[in-house]
Amino acid sequence: MNINNPVWPDTMADPAALKVGNRYYAYGTGPHSKTDGRAFRVLGSHDFAHWQEVGGALTPLADPAKKFYWAPEVAERDGTFFMYYSAGGPAGEGHQLRLATATKPEGPFTDTGRVLLPSEPFSIDGHPFRDPKDGRWYLYFAKDFLDGDRPGTGTAVVPLGDDMAPTKEKPRTAVRATADWQIFERSREWLGKTWPAWHTVEGPFVVFHDGRYYLFYSGGRWESDTYGVGYAVADHPLGPWKDEQAKNGATILRTLPGKIIGPGHNSVVKGPDGKDYIVYHAWDTGHTARRMFISPLEWTASGPRVPGYERG
Repeated sequence: MNINNPVWPDTMADPAALKVGNRYYAYGTGPHSKTDGRAFRVLGSHDFAHWQEVGGALTPLADPAKKFYWAPEVAERDGTFFMYYSAGGPAGEGHQLRLATATKPEGPFTDTGRVLLPSEPFSIDGHPFRDPKDGRWYLYFAKDFLDGDRPGTGTAVVPLGDDMAPTKEKPRTAVRATADWQIFERSREWLGKTWPAWHTVEGPFVVFHDGRYYLFYSGGRWESDTYGVGYAVADHPLGPWKDEQAKNGATILRTLPGKIIGPGHNSVVKGPDGKDYIVYHAWDTGHTARRMFISPLEWTASGPRVPGYERG
């Protein structure tokens, strides 16, 4: 396919792509729609290469403390579209996952009034995943872990019930930081404490391939050139997950000096040609915006790779 990156000229961070019939949709973090005032820009495409804005997705919340909306992702079940997103303050204060629904992929989505994981004071980056082996649904997300040698944000997973909300099961840890490239900030002030090194592993997205489950994640600091995408592997959606490549740095997407900075927070979708593509954001070299990119995803003997991002 002939795709000219970036595929959208304005901010489209944390892009989550969804195929509905023969049409593609993408949802992302960024300014509210100028046409309808709704949160989360929605893009549409018939050919996967050319995209148009179709409006905003979500009717904003009335809560004045919830003015910043992050990382939407949408799943379809039995004709209803479920959007997982977080809302809170500008630096992550009070961000918790919420659920909104719509009857059309472009929305408008209406919040259900539910905080999905009320026992988690911080939860973002919700990723709904349907296991193709048995049809069960799971929710992967990012949360804070304050224990261990590498405290910081990591990922977890919980089963979803028939209402597409988390069950009462305790979330299980999925992937946490294991390497220095995943450091978000040294001497970070957070939660009333100074952390010598705060790590970040976020933006989970799971792909089932050749009998195994691959959890793609973004690590490092989202504004910087340390940010990139790695992956872990498991034999079951609940894990345990093995992140054997983390010691080699970001193996899927990484900064390309002089070209793009901090690619990350990806989704994966099949293109019109039936092949897998990775959809992600990246900063331009002027650091003006996180724009949406689409690249082929290849499955090699060494694991998933994106042409052009291989390490020498």
